[in-house]
Amino acid sequence: MIKAKPETQTTIDRNVAPEKCLADNVKRSIQVYFDDLDGHETSNLYALFMEEVEKPFFEVVMQYTQGNITHATKLLGLNRVTLRNRLKKYDLG
Repeated sequence: MIKAKPETQTTIDRNVAPEKCLADNVKRSIQVYFDDLDGHETSNLYALFMEEVEKPFFEVVMQYTQGNITHATKLLGLNRVTLRNRLKKYDLG
């Protein structure tokens, strides 16, 4: 289970008890997103979600692995080419 350090939590996280798992945090965030729409329409939610989640995900993984591509590929279960493409997409490597 991944737990965020208090100093890295968002304003929302500080006001709500820590969730039990990543899925709980994702569910809560999506619910907040829909609440914030306040009746407005949305589309392409999957693409929006991936853009919002994927870059910080890779940033944290690369920080955790201290930029070690080999370690990151093993941790992520991705091959080297896929990881390099993702890092390039987000200007992370």
